Amino acid sequence: MDASRQSAGCSRPGEVARALPASSGDPLGPGRGVVRYWARVEYDGTDFYGFQVQARERTVQGELERALERVTGQATRVTGAGRTDRGVHASGQMVSFEVPWRREQAELYRALNAVLADDVAIRDMGRAPEGFHPRFSASSRTYQYTLLNQKGRSPLAQRTAWWVERKLELGPMVQASRSVVGTHDFATFGRSPTGENTVRTVCRAEWQQQGPFLTFEIEANAFLYRMVRSLVGMLVLVGWKEISPDRFDEIRKALDRSRVKLVAPAQGLCLVQVDYPEGVLS
Repeated sequence: MDASRQSAGCSRPGEVARALPASSGDPLGPGRGVVRYWARVEYDGTDFYGFQVQARERTVQGELERALERVTGQATRVTGAGRTDRGVHASGQMVSFEVPWRREQAELYRALNAVLADDVAIRDMGRAPEGFHPRFSASSRTYQYTLLNQKGRSPLAQRTAWWVERKLELGPMVQASRSVVGTHDFATFGRSPTGENTVRTVCRAEWQQQGPFLTFEIEANAFLYRMVRSLVGMLVLVGWKEISPDRFDEIRKALDRSRVKLVAPAQGLCLVQVDYPEGVLS
């Protein structure tokens, strides 16, 4: 997850961007250099070693860069909004890249999706404005964590949900989650990759239930490394009544990483949205 830079706040942004797979031709015109694009990317993170490119392992960034080179004939660096961990999914990861492209944008969209592997796809894309950065321009990110709370395991859900066989009490989990909303130091629940500021602003943290599935959705200006998975793990302890909501809040305030006794596994986590201030990608 993106954890190295904190944005100003958690104000309500406008739409992330319009879907533009069928837009008109290159706005720079034929032969006038590279074009910078943004793209929203979806992937099943199960078989990836995270987003960030690695020399010897398969990553989302690596797959995108290989596809771009295959389509355009030029090596291209992809920049992402967040560095999701190994096994973590995304339905709304935002990226940007520059490519020499003289044909219609829709052709690039179709060509990239044609050569990408089955577990990663570009959902929509558009021309990036001057100064746009998918990570530093963002006003907030939203993650969703899914638990399957039932007695038997589900082969269909095992790649995208944490199977928790023991019964969870949702009421105390909802109560405990309220304590994380606001601007707090989240050093108990995660760390900054650079070892710097661990204060983050959470604007909402909500639970929903549909049958045996429980989903935790959290939106913040930025996240610490393993912050969401640590929060969910400790909220599961609340749901088992091993700790109370008040005790959960005390642990949060302790600013002590060793207090986290359970970290949720990666497969239940999904980056669902990255938002930008009004008009940035209009």
